Amino acid sequence: MSKLAVVILNYNGLEHLKKHLKNVLAHSAPYDVILADNCSTDQSLEYAKTIEGLKIIRNPKNSGFAGGYNEALEQIRGQYDFYILLNSDVEVSQAWITPLLDAMKDEKIAGCQPKVKSLTSPSKFEHAGACGGFIDSNYYPFCRGRILDHVEEDIGQYDSETYVTWTSGAAMLIRAELYHNANGFDSTFFAHMEEIDLCIRLGHQGYKFKVVPSSEVFHLGGGTLPYLSAQKVYLNFRNNLFLIVKNHKGPLLPMLIKRMTLDGIAAYKFLLEGKPMFFWKVFLAHMALYRNFRRMYKQRLFLMKDKSEIVKYNGSILVGYFIEGRKTYSKINKRQIKT
Repeated sequence: MSKLAVVILNYNGLEHLKKHLKNVLAHSAPYDVILADNCSTDQSLEYAKTIEGLKIIRNPKNSGFAGGYNEALEQIRGQYDFYILLNSDVEVSQAWITPLLDAMKDEKIAGCQPKVKSLTSPSKFEHAGACGGFIDSNYYPFCRGRILDHVEEDIGQYDSETYVTWTSGAAMLIRAELYHNANGFDSTFFAHMEEIDLCIRLGHQGYKFKVVPSSEVFHLGGGTLPYLSAQKVYLNFRNNLFLIVKNHKGPLLPMLIKRMTLDGIAAYKFLLEGKPMFFWKVFLAHMALYRNFRRMYKQRLFLMKDKSEIVKYNGSILVGYFIEGRKTYSKINKRQIKT
C-alpha cells in the first residue's frame, strides 16, 4: 500500500477543525492525517490534541499557505510517497482517496484533484478548483464548472477524467518526491495561485495533472480570506503577474504589457463600481511586480530550460465571457485546449 498523508494546514481555524476534522479522519483511514499548525494563536492546537489518531506538526511562524506547507512537509520528507494537501474548511466523502490514488498509477501524472463542490450549496461547484483548473492565453485561471465569477450547477456534465493545467490547493494529491524536487510552493506568493505556479513548473518538466470527478469533496471557500476582500484582490493580481514572469515561454514584455493593461481596465472598473480600495490594491500589485521583477526573472531563466508544453487554453476567457457570452466551460472552443 502506498504511503500517503493527508496534510491540513491550519492557522486560527478552530471552528473549521471542530466542524470537519473528524469527518476527514473517519474517511481517510488507513492513511495518516496530519494537522500542520501555522503558529495559531487561538485554541486550535489544544483542540487538535484531543483528537485520537491525529498527528500534529508545529511550524515556528505563520508563513502563509505556501511557506507553511513547505515548512511542514519538509519535516516529514522521505516518510510518504504522496501528500494530499487539504484545506481545513473541506468536508470529504467516503472512499474519496481511492480514485485519486488509482489515477496516480500513471507515472507521468504528478498530481490530481477531486471534484470540488460548495459546502453551502452542494449542488454547485466551488469557486476554488471546481472540476479542474486551466489557464487561458493571457494566464487568467478558470475551471470546468467556474469561469470568472460564474459558478455552474453540477449535473454530471464534467464527470469525465481529464488533464488540466492545475489542481486546486483546496484538495490536491501530489507525488511527495516531485513536490520536494521542485522546492515546493513559491513562498513569495504567500497565498493564492501558488498551486498554479507549482503545477506549471512541473508541467514544463513533462508531468501532467488530472481531475478525478469520481472523488468528491465539499469546500466552504473563503474560510481563510473572504473572496471579496481587498487583500485577496491584491494577492490575485500580484501573484498572477509573478506567474507570468516566471513561467511564460513566449516573449515576456508584450505579454506583461497586455496583462497590465487589462489589469488597469479592471482597476478602473472597480473604481466605477465604488470600490476604491480594490483599485488601490491593483496599483500596489503592480508596484510589487516592479520590486520583485529581478528575482522572478532569475527564476524564469532557470525554468525556461524545461522544454515541455503545459495543458493550456489558447483562447481568451475574457473575450468568450464578455463578448461571445461563453460563461461555462461546456461552451468554450475545446479545440483551443492544448493537452
